[in-house]
Amino acid sequence: MPDTSDPAPSTSSASSGSRATRGTVSTGGRPLRERFPERLARCVAGLACFGTGIAFFVRSEMGVPPWDVFHQGLSAITGASLGVVLIAMSFVVLVLWIPLRLVPGLGTLLNAVEIGLVEMVVEEAIPETGMLLPRIAYVAVGLLLIAAGSGLYIGAELGPGPRDGLMVGISRRFGTSVRLARTMVEITVLVTGIMLGGAVGVATLVFALGIGPMVQVMLRVFVMPERLVEVATGEAFDQ
Repeated sequence: MPDTSDPAPSTSSASSGSRATRGTVSTGGRPLRERFPERLARCVAGLACFGTGIAFFVRSEMGVPPWDVFHQGLSAITGASLGVVLIAMSFVVLVLWIPLRLVPGLGTLLNAVEIGLVEMVVEEAIPETGMLLPRIAYVAVGLLLIAAGSGLYIGAELGPGPRDGLMVGISRRFGTSVRLARTMVEITVLVTGIMLGGAVGVATLVFALGIGPMVQVMLRVFVMPERLVEVATGEAFDQ
């Protein structure tokens, strides 16, 4: 997954443009075997942080990120848990990769499954509360965890998440910027989610405004080799 808002500065167009010339979404060009155990551990840990962060947003009852408004709406009308919907929608989105000629990486498939599984487990472990201060803390913790998870996952270079890959593919297919593609897709899923009964609140706005800068900070916190930093930063700008 990750379903973050676009933190792209002006340099993002160059990054997305370079990838638009290729036949598939780039995973950074690093051979799979290169530092594979480290990258796999980074990927798995990052996705676990992401799923945990979503669970904290849900338990805050102050709103969830845009894609998760859509997921909550589907959960409300189907009766399935949010985690199950997260997993199911990841594979639905991957089907949309086919006409866009996108190729998933190992991280893409892990993303599709792990985030939903972690969210299901962690949400049950987080106590519900009606008190305002703990709910605000839940939002802060959720935002921090999702940003940290993004930094770890992007740096692993094992493939984009299903939703992020879709937006890069749409950008390449129709010749738009990744920022515009992301904005249009997220507005669509947000509005649809609201219509289906998903939870929008102040935390949704906090996420939209705060996730971009925090991901960029986390990419610096989790120190990576020089070449990896450059590639991962380009990926982050397109998230």
